[in-house]
Amino acid sequence: MKHWLTFFISAILLAATTARAQETTGQVVKWQYSAEKKSDGEYVLHFKGDINKGWLLFSSSMSEDEPNTHITLDTAAAATLVSVQEKEAPASRKEPLFDNLEIRYFEGTVELLATVKLRPGADKVTGILSYMALKGEEVAGPEEVPFRFNVDASGNLVSAAAGLQESADAAQALKRSDIILDDPARNCGGIGHEGKKSLWGIFILGLLGGFIALLTPCVFPMIPLTVSFFTKKSGERSKGIMNASLYGFFIFLIYILLSLPFHFLTSLNPEILNNISTNVWLNLFFFVVFIVFAISFFGYFEITLPSGLASKVDAKTGVGGIVGIFFMALTLALVSFSCTGPILGSLLAGSLSTDGGAMQLTMGMAGFGLALALPFAIFALFPGWLNSLPRSGGWLTTVKVVLGFLEVAMAIKFLSNADLVMHWGILKREVFFAIWIIIGICIVLYLLGKIRFPHDAPLKKVSVPRLVIALVFLAFTLYLVPGVTNTKYANRALISGFPPPLTYSIYGEEAAKGKGVEPDVLNDYEKALALAREQNKPILVDFTGWACVNCRKMEENVWPKQEVKTLITEDYILVSLYVDDRQQLPEDAQFLFTTANGRKKEIKTIGDKFATMQTENFSNNSQPFYVLLSPDEKLLTRPVGYTPDAKAYANWLKCGLDAFEQLKN
Repeated sequence: MKHWLTFFISAILLAATTARAQETTGQVVKWQYSAEKKSDGEYVLHFKGDINKGWLLFSSSMSEDEPNTHITLDTAAAATLVSVQEKEAPASRKEPLFDNLEIRYFEGTVELLATVKLRPGADKVTGILSYMALKGEEVAGPEEVPFRFNVDASGNLVSAAAGLQESADAAQALKRSDIILDDPARNCGGIGHEGKKSLWGIFILGLLGGFIALLTPCVFPMIPLTVSFFTKKSGERSKGIMNASLYGFFIFLIYILLSLPFHFLTSLNPEILNNISTNVWLNLFFFVVFIVFAISFFGYFEITLPSGLASKVDAKTGVGGIVGIFFMALTLALVSFSCTGPILGSLLAGSLSTDGGAMQLTMGMAGFGLALALPFAIFALFPGWLNSLPRSGGWLTTVKVVLGFLEVAMAIKFLSNADLVMHWGILKREVFFAIWIIIGICIVLYLLGKIRFPHDAPLKKVSVPRLVIALVFLAFTLYLVPGVTNTKYANRALISGFPPPLTYSIYGEEAAKGKGVEPDVLNDYEKALALAREQNKPILVDFTGWACVNCRKMEENVWPKQEVKTLITEDYILVSLYVDDRQQLPEDAQFLFTTANGRKKEIKTIGDKFATMQTENFSNNSQPFYVLLSPDEKLLTRPVGYTPDAKAYANWLKCGLDAFEQLKN
């Protein structure tokens, strides 16, 4: 468990790499394909490669654990690979870069001959040619090149375009030429205020997380010790105050610096954080990590950073001056990680998946760091206040255990994200509520002394503060109960966005009727456009996400308001486009799209399609994102994002209707 952080960061970077893999790169070898019939059902596939100057292509005769070139058929290829041969013998030499390994390679050109046997009734052969190449100390690959051969009417194999191809028609369906972002019919709405509120909201959440972290056994006892150290060592009170304040500032700075790498990710691809946050495997990874966090908080083991890292940093604290104070702050961040790590992990995962990006993460980290830093500066200014601090004791362990239960609740949220994106149906809305209710009951029983963990002493008496906190959790648990029912009270506004949507119910989609506003068309923009023309109504385009918290808040708290609901259902055609839907498009609907900045992006899923449509037409990749269009795709108003004020949202919808009437006249 000591090296969990390495896995945590690696998982995020792996998701980022997967997200960036949609961009195509130049190839070291250019391949041409042909095929000849050898006998009935057996063919020889020819792969002729033109190798770029200066590069060496590794031979297919190299073993699997060495750099090589090899051919594999798709599992659905309806064919068997009999053998792979090389038309010419490869050259060989010892390569110092690989510890003098005897490598076999080709320069200039190469031709591979793959013998395949087709099963009866097969109409195509598809697969991947994977290769590695060497140029000096630079190694390329493994590069994967897809290939495809179709069986023609004469029974011969004919090479066909493999992999995703560019399509002018499909590209025009994404980049709508009639939508002009800078020319709305009415100048109302617009993105701006919503994002600012969200940033400050995340900052406050980070601040609260930091204050909670202060109450853990790893941090709380450090406050009087550290402040006393600075005030006594500095001699002069003013110098002690300055050093303690500088110490607090460095704590604040360290947590901000932790968020900076994510800004580079968004500069590479504006949709990358969305892709990371909705990545199924990453959400499952977060689920497992948060369960591990919870077990650690329950006292069964302790999560720590590698001891060598903390020791090396601690050794620098004796340098003195500003540098020494910085390393003291860094030491605190490291040694307290077993307590702050789970809270920080919640903040990291939450910021990446709450409809934001790197700036949201930075604001959350800034709030977290500020909360940890404030006590050191404040108590240095007023050292007498140290006497008013409660003494360390069993209550700190209680805080950790309660946090452990909350970590389990967060873990369920990430499992729910994966379930929603993939439509597995294992965590329907009522199941989600039931699990949270059980967690709430466990917290109440623990606070009342009915449940104990390894480091808990017997509870002789329930104190008043403990009883009050237990009653708060009991009240919240009772508030959740209607969430498992199929009644008008099932919509729990206080936690909108965390449970699955009302339509994702064990009672079926019919259960959501009357509780909210359902789209006229789901995930089909063209059908919505046709319906708008048929009924002569404007379109409300809802760019949303299955894992989008603020989207659920809008759908469950704003849309059901009578004025808003009437406007949407009677005056608009509502279409919801899910940008994180991982359902694959039909094979003939997948294509390669060239973005406005020249990137080549693979459009394979429903989410790929609509996320690209949003960024290309509206220069925005946050959700929720609402657009009002006329049936001929004229932009009626400026788009808006998360708008929790129902009156403001209704006024924006009315402005769109006025603009539509203006265009008709």
